[in-house]
Amino acid sequence: MESIYEILVKNVKGKDETIEQYKGKVLLIVNTATGCGFTPQYEGLEKLYKEYAEKGFVILDFPCNQFFGQAPGSDEEIHEFCTLRYNTTFPRYKKLDVKGKNQAPIFAWLTSQTNGKEKGKKPSWNFCKYLISKDGKFLKMFGPTAKPETLVPDIEKALAE
Repeated sequence: MESIYEILVKNVKGKDETIEQYKGKVLLIVNTATGCGFTPQYEGLEKLYKEYAEKGFVILDFPCNQFFGQAPGSDEEIHEFCTLRYNTTFPRYKKLDVKGKNQAPIFAWLTSQTNGKEKGKKPSWNFCKYLISKDGKFLKMFGPTAKPETLVPDIEKALAE
């Protein structure tokens, strides 16, 4: 399958971008929702982003409405909610499907890269998190219950490599 850097995504304004703009950075890709019990994780994600952004860490936020419709609203409404309620500053992209027949290419790639007990596993709920190395390799998948602060050791290790 293609490199993560070749995958086309749509930013929150609907313009095409590739992940290549983040080459050389450690990425945390997260499927999110604004009306989920895990939505308060935005606060912890923003804290991680502020702490590690200058060291080469980026969080990519991909809202998804596939789990009981917990990401209602337009891309603009979701963006406004996250920036006003949780003061998020990390990149956010258009709402997409993370599983099923309309699975977005970025999540098809992530699913194909998961390994070990997570091999081939699609996101099970909102706030699944995928850690990607500076050279674009899949490192680890974290489930929805993994609080952002518990990812620190893995993020620091990836930044040090």
